[in-house]
Amino acid sequence: MGPVEAEESGGGRAVPVRLPERLSVRDQVLDALREAIVTGELAPGSVHSGPALAARYGVSATPVREAMQALAREGAVDVLPNRGFRITERSARDLAELAEVRALLEVPVLLALARALPAGRWAELLPLAEETVAVAARGDRAAYAESDRAFHRALLGLSGNLQLVAVAEDLHRRAQWPAADAPLPLRPAALLADAAEHNVLLEALIAGDLRTVESLAREHVSPARR
Repeated sequence: MGPVEAEESGGGRAVPVRLPERLSVRDQVLDALREAIVTGELAPGSVHSGPALAARYGVSATPVREAMQALAREGAVDVLPNRGFRITERSARDLAELAEVRALLEVPVLLALARALPAGRWAELLPLAEETVAVAARGDRAAYAESDRAFHRALLGLSGNLQLVAVAEDLHRRAQWPAADAPLPLRPAALLADAAEHNVLLEALIAGDLRTVESLAREHVSPARR
């Protein structure tokens, strides 16, 4: 990680400040843990200690602890004092509630944008939609989770509301954590069906078909299809 100019010397020149390398290690561990949770490698309800996870990834306990605290804020794990961390057991009700909130947030925004934006703006997102299909075809659930969020981030980003995008992304990530009774890994056919809806939604947005946009957007966030 390169130096960051954050301080000034007595002569007024910026003095490079090197950020701790452990921050980059923490991010790597966080990405690895997210992938292990999304794929079910770390199953819902399982308990993991900091030292055991540190040994698993060949790092010290500090970046693991920091990564797990970040996951706790995302709702992916529960902190167990003196024991470690438990992968959150998300129920069908939890997923249904997340879907309801996502629909309340995203659908009105998409409908407003559909009324305001020209077809060309939606067409610009077609490559992202195609990328989600390509990733889904590989059957890589973790990579698909990332590309799925990237598509929705770009979709809602057309609103120009960064706070909206941040809140929506947090809800989306939470909805991607597996439910306790969900079969894993998710079948490639299910990933492909989900990805295909991105193209169909864009087609409706390009056509200005508000009724179809609303029904597709609501169905797309439904947990029953995942």
